[in-house]
Amino acid sequence: MRFAALSALLVLAGCSATAPSSSSPTGAASRTGLPPDWAAHAVWYQIFPERFANGDPSNDPTPESMEGAWPQVGADSLRLAGWEPTPWTWDWYEQEPWAREIRPGDFYFTAQLRRILDRLDYVASLGVNAIYLNPLNDSPSLHKYDARTWRHVDPHFGPDPEGDNAIIAAEDPLDPASWRFTAADEQFLELIREAHARGIRVVLDYSWNHTGDQFWAFRDVAERGRQSDYVNWYTVERFDDPATPESEFEYKGWLGISTLPEIRKTDQTGDPHLGVPYDGDMEEAASQHVFAISRRWLDPNGDGDPSDGVDGFRLDVAEMVPLGFWRRYRDVVKAVNPEAILVGEIWWQQWPDTMMPPAPYLGDVFDSVMHYRPFAPTRLLVAPGGPRIAPSAYAAHLDSLFATVPSSHVAALMAMSGSHDTPRLATTLYNAEVQYKNEENPRHRPGYRIDQPDADAMRSVWLYRLLQVTLPGAPHVYYGDEVGMWGADDPDDRKPMLWPEYDYAMEETHPFGQTRATDAVAIDEDLLAFTRDALTLRRTYADVFAHGTLLWRPDDDRQLLVFEREHGGQTALVAVNLGTEPQALTPPSGARLALAVGEVTSGTLSPRAAAVWISE
Repeated sequence: MRFAALSALLVLAGCSATAPSSSSPTGAASRTGLPPDWAAHAVWYQIFPERFANGDPSNDPTPESMEGAWPQVGADSLRLAGWEPTPWTWDWYEQEPWAREIRPGDFYFTAQLRRILDRLDYVASLGVNAIYLNPLNDSPSLHKYDARTWRHVDPHFGPDPEGDNAIIAAEDPLDPASWRFTAADEQFLELIREAHARGIRVVLDYSWNHTGDQFWAFRDVAERGRQSDYVNWYTVERFDDPATPESEFEYKGWLGISTLPEIRKTDQTGDPHLGVPYDGDMEEAASQHVFAISRRWLDPNGDGDPSDGVDGFRLDVAEMVPLGFWRRYRDVVKAVNPEAILVGEIWWQQWPDTMMPPAPYLGDVFDSVMHYRPFAPTRLLVAPGGPRIAPSAYAAHLDSLFATVPSSHVAALMAMSGSHDTPRLATTLYNAEVQYKNEENPRHRPGYRIDQPDADAMRSVWLYRLLQVTLPGAPHVYYGDEVGMWGADDPDDRKPMLWPEYDYAMEETHPFGQTRATDAVAIDEDLLAFTRDALTLRRTYADVFAHGTLLWRPDDDRQLLVFEREHGGQTALVAVNLGTEPQALTPPSGARLALAVGEVTSGTLSPRAAAVWISE
């Protein structure tokens, strides 16, 4: 049913959009360009592995294992300075004693896969059914986008780093028949099994655009020059002259970063740095290596049944890679598991003002993208102090965004609320006067607030989450946002996860010595409970919120955003009071209040309150 009585209650401007019902076939037919059925019903939880859960110091990284990681201090210097992993409960901005001796680089908190396994029941309790894991591949850094090898989980995520490194060293990197599963690999396969047993899919992050400068093939090129068998894998601009004492070796790195050498593009018909799609391919031997690794994780035992493998891939800096390669990659992945999902990171057309329309990357390329585009207008709508965009303008803006996406893919879009590349949700709302992603950190903006967000900002978090789970797209939660973690843009968005058994240090240090509030670091139990309720609502009425029609009824005069979602005889009425005055709103007879933010009675929404009513 529709809420026909609503128009009599409110004098509203109207506009409408439809989030179409998409039903993808199963089996080989899903390779025709439609996302798998489950993508529209996904509720995502993103885990940054190195910061999620710890507990075993026996497999901590060592200075040697970090050789080559930014800021390239070197193992000897780290050892002399007394480097050791940062305690999990550390005051985030306080420098450790070793960091005062040398140029500080990345903090290491040394989490393990075993501890992620131990927390799967917690993840399941949130109401999520899909995990997106940032890279696990072997790498000297904490973020793992600078791969040392792609084919193995980093040994320091597993129980036996020494044994794993011996296995890796004995393999032929180009011969999958020689590849064995290390102890860390086996632990990851156990994680997949246990997640699947809980009804949770696992999607793994890879950056096929570039490797690290410690990657086995690149090291061979650096050492052997033109004689290397892998010289064509990279774009070498100048080889070293052995007759001179200095190194003349020059090559193309991602965004000019020398520690991230790019895999060479071939048959290129555009510039990947212009924020527009371009065609072409990637070096063939490197491509075949990528395909072999992807098959390995999709069907680990190679028996033709992919149920023991990952459920897809999130693909880093996807716009930097030619479309021709991605089309071939899709064919490879879907041949192994037609129900695997491919999620592309498609972001800036012109930073920080314009994001790329995702349509060219959907269909015969990816099933979904990380859909950041609705975030900025929603941030303006629920901003502390009142909306910075009128409800009708917000509705029109979202309509325009969804109109640029193929109707078959709207429901599968990963609806972002934050990530390892953005400020924490609470912090960006706390600093809503700053343009989204425009140097949202204290290094570039001395006045950027890094302390615990206030109550008004946290109310904005609740409002954002309610809108996220009721609007089109598959909702995404970045680890820790559900318990109220705060932090500026990278690296401050990557703090260690909050767990109830830890006693965390007070946050009282400012990175530049400024005066700041002293904040207790603890789980926000109310927000955690609300997040569970919101995600459970999304799962319970998955068809309504994934495939239901979307009918907007905004009221700018009363600062009310109201809309309906309807599908298969079920209807959700969503109302958000963005203003400072209570607003009367009588739900239709028989409607059940399913989710609320703030004080909601049968006839009134308090200031900055919201509600979802369900009729069946």
